[in-house]
Amino acid sequence: MASSTANRWLRPEVYPLFAAVGVAVGICGLQLVRNICINPEVRVNKEHRAAGVLDNFAEGEKYTEHFLRKFVRNKSPEIMPSINSFFTDPSRS
Repeated sequence: MASSTANRWLRPEVYPLFAAVGVAVGICGLQLVRNICINPEVRVNKEHRAAGVLDNFAEGEKYTEHFLRKFVRNKSPEIMPSINSFFTDPSRS
């Protein structure tokens, strides 16, 4: 029974599925660790929870404006801009 299950799931055809699920789980894990460690609204310690609601806008702004958001802020929302411009620019034809 165990060998048939292994033969069914450990085929080369399912490796992309394992990779996609692994990447998704990794992204979720990184977001969880990021929220637990540096989110100003998450308090794990009892002393921090007792403080109540803090109006700490500077720390919230620092958390929100992270590196990736700053990097993509002025970029166009295209995956392949050169190919898109090649097919949509009328002056190229």
